[in-house]
Amino acid sequence: MKFKGVIFDLDGTLVNSLEDIADAMNSVLQDLNYPTHSYDAYQYFIGSGLRNLVSKSLPTTHKDEKSIESCYRLMIEEYRDACTHKTTSYEGIIELLNYLISNNMKMGVFSNKSDELTKKITAALFPNYFDSAVGLTTESLKKPNPTEALVISKSMGLKPEEIIFVGDSGIDMQTATNANMFAVGVSWGYRPKEELIENGAKQVVNHPLDLIQIL
Repeated sequence: MKFKGVIFDLDGTLVNSLEDIADAMNSVLQDLNYPTHSYDAYQYFIGSGLRNLVSKSLPTTHKDEKSIESCYRLMIEEYRDACTHKTTSYEGIIELLNYLISNNMKMGVFSNKSDELTKKITAALFPNYFDSAVGLTTESLKKPNPTEALVISKSMGLKPEEIIFVGDSGIDMQTATNANMFAVGVSWGYRPKEELIENGAKQVVNHPLDLIQIL
């Protein structure tokens, strides 16, 4: 096989976490008597980290740094306890992971979600599947910065060009390109296919098992 490893984005790629994230944020907004948002709206807030999501969710009159930071802390408190209540893996993901393991593929997760929550959700839904699960620890290392993807590559003992990077957003495709990995977009996530192609997707798959054809 040309490819020997796969790095997955988490939200919108491996798991549908939208409702847990939206519920936590809406709970904070409601407590502050701010307008809440629909699940559809949150699809466009997700992808650049939860702090960024908080900023997008707040009213325009309350987007100062102090308000964002305060609401971010409240949101994390809500979400930390509820991050696996409604979150589930997408249909076909477990079958794909089992196939990859049976073919000795190395696998990792790289998310813009906080490192703590990335590890918690990955461990809860995918125990013993991934060699590493890395989330955001420092704002400057947020995707599309490829640094963490390259660290995962090194930990796998693989060259970047031996790895497929799978994600549902333009940011993921940019990350793959920046890391010199093969960018594969997924159509079942939170972003349209056009965004994936515009940002460098080499291929877009419509079902998790379609990834096997690329391998």
